[in-house]
Amino acid sequence: MFEDHTAITRRVYEYAYGIDTRDWDLYRSIFVDEIEMDFSSYNGNPGASMKADDWVAGCRVLFTGLDATQHSMSNPLVDIDGERARCRMYMQAEHFFSNQLSNQKGSSDFAIGGYYDDRLVRITEGWQIEAVTLNVLWSRGNRHIMELAAKLGAERLADARHPAEAR
Repeated sequence: MFEDHTAITRRVYEYAYGIDTRDWDLYRSIFVDEIEMDFSSYNGNPGASMKADDWVAGCRVLFTGLDATQHSMSNPLVDIDGERARCRMYMQAEHFFSNQLSNQKGSSDFAIGGYYDDRLVRITEGWQIEAVTLNVLWSRGNRHIMELAAKLGAERLADARHPAEAR
């Protein structure tokens, strides 16, 4: 039981570490192929099932546009039922965008706090995340930087794919 608890919390911590270090291979490795993501408390959109590859690709665009992020997680509550588990964990996510565009729209940082409620499944390779629900309890700063970062991230990734055209 202790080994499972440790493996589950590590997997959930890798969620944050993968984003903050922009290690997209690590980030993708934590999910099963089809996932359920519910960030409705953050963006108002209903939760949805999707391919993990699509989720990671979308995160890559957004976070490539930010200058830095730090996702902190604590106080894991892990419940294990055979090959399935649930992990609820407090989180704080700091997002920094120092691009000059942010000055036109307010401060250059945005933070949220709340908790994740994750569902995991044990497969041959170990525990993997099959569903994430974000529950936002508070926010502060300039939410607009997230839209600016998504646009900038798409531009940066397009330039990286076509460096000759970017000149």
